[in-house]
Amino acid sequence: MATYESATSRVSRMLTMVPWLVHRQGIDLATAAAELGVSESQVVEDLQVLFLCGLPGHYPDDLIEASWEGGRVFVGNADTIARPLRLGRDEALALIVALRALAATPGLAEREAIDRALAKLEGAAGDSAEGAGQVRVDLDQPVDDELAARVRTGLSEQRRLHLRYTSASRDETTERDVDPLRVLSVDGRWYLEGWCHRAADLRLFRLDRIESVEVLDQAATPPDELPERPVGSGVYRPDPHDQSVVLDLAPGSAWVAEQIPAEEVSPRDDGSVRMTLRVADPHWLVRLVLREGGGVRVVEPAAMVDEVREAAAAGLAGNPAEGADR
Repeated sequence: MATYESATSRVSRMLTMVPWLVHRQGIDLATAAAELGVSESQVVEDLQVLFLCGLPGHYPDDLIEASWEGGRVFVGNADTIARPLRLGRDEALALIVALRALAATPGLAEREAIDRALAKLEGAAGDSAEGAGQVRVDLDQPVDDELAARVRTGLSEQRRLHLRYTSASRDETTERDVDPLRVLSVDGRWYLEGWCHRAADLRLFRLDRIESVEVLDQAATPPDELPERPVGSGVYRPDPHDQSVVLDLAPGSAWVAEQIPAEEVSPRDDGSVRMTLRVADPHWLVRLVLREGGGVRVVEPAAMVDEVREAAAAGLAGNPAEGADR
């Protein structure tokens, strides 16, 4: 089945292809196709288009010459575009910043190769590279290199991982088997995305909250055609089936709104905060309210207010209710 290609994409490829072929006269057609990342038939189609390209006037001497007879490619009369495309200042800066961010990836095996490429790019950019020093890529989330290397092994070898993971939203540590799909950085934090067999669903795991990783002998077998999670607006996706809860946070407990995913956060002038979040485990919320000693107050729903009140009363009576800290 043919794959659609925009005119912009094709022109961009051909502008790169022409100077590349000019400096490789007589290259084998199959080799050229492999190096350019397209099929042999696509190379031939591009060469056929080149016959119609050239300088204004469109006389025979103005057009690019192309030949691929005998399986060898020759391109001539293309001196005006024989030089490879050069990066603009903004393009060079974007690549330098991107490479610096990539070099900060935890457990990256190709860091030396990236450092070499970065050094060459900075050298070629010259004074233009100075602007990159004013851009700070904040990916300083502490991640153990050995742990990250094991995650990478699971990804590259498509093997299942056994995680011991601490969830901040539930205030619990669990063990689960995960089929790894990718590692991504969002808002300065590194995440492992994978199919969690415990939840039977797609999940994101913050790397700094993974306590241990074991690479299993079992092959990773995630379901086919999993939807890709968009991360442009963050990683938090509330479960609509979980209970919606409104909390009032005193200034000393405002950290809760910073550390726990919320649907809505409304800071007040006095430093207090009202937040709305989804709660899957009511016992976790009860423990949080009791632990903060009045710094967190449940506003609604009424059933949750009653549950917290009963747990507090049981604690004062010396008979902790289920869900209270023991």
